[in-house]
Amino acid sequence: MIYTAGLASLSAVFSMSDGVITAKSVYKIFRLGEERVIALNGVSLSVKKGEFVAIVGTSGSGKSTLLNMLAGLDKPTKGEIVIAGQHIEKMSEAQLVRFRRDHVGFIFQAYDLLPQLDAIENVALPLSFRGMGREKRTEAAIRLLKQMGLEKYMKHKPTEMSGGQQQRVGIARALVVRPEIIFADEPTGNLDTKTTIEVLHILQEVVHNQGNTLVMVTHDNHLAGYADRRVHILDGEIIFED
Repeated sequence: MIYTAGLASLSAVFSMSDGVITAKSVYKIFRLGEERVIALNGVSLSVKKGEFVAIVGTSGSGKSTLLNMLAGLDKPTKGEIVIAGQHIEKMSEAQLVRFRRDHVGFIFQAYDLLPQLDAIENVALPLSFRGMGREKRTEAAIRLLKQMGLEKYMKHKPTEMSGGQQQRVGIARALVVRPEIIFADEPTGNLDTKTTIEVLHILQEVVHNQGNTLVMVTHDNHLAGYADRRVHILDGEIIFED
């Protein structure tokens, strides 16, 4: 579903960049007292539909700032960010909230599951914000939890699940709204090696079998190797891609 863009506008974006996500000369400048900190220094990036891209960098490199810009969680100081044909840097906060709700799924390192809800209720929650009835959103949640191999844990609350199981619930919650784009911020940071690999394989399957576009931030170059493309960032600038 395209967010009221108009086919001409969308075609222009794709002919220019062939990307469902396009960042052009993006700057983010913070002020700390008298000091001026350049977190992003003229970053340009294009991500194609159905592509799994990892943004790789050390702490303070600007990778999380870039993810926040692309996801519409923060606005650039200067530059353009076009997603699904929409200039999100020009949107009001209310427009951004609707845009994220309709187009974007998020996977976080800390899972961010509500402790008082079981797995089904956590996954179904985003659908309640869209006004979907209880029966239909429960059916959708159950379907995705089965897809994640969590049949036995559907009625479990987060404290009754392992970290890997909680992250699978988080992935199911991101997918339940059928987003065009998924943003993942260090999604395996709290997991052991075996579970990390399992989660990364799930993310690969989501992209390659379901056609979602996935942008993942990580500090680990090895983990980034599970992506189709790695974008390396240092001191607020993309230094190379592979």
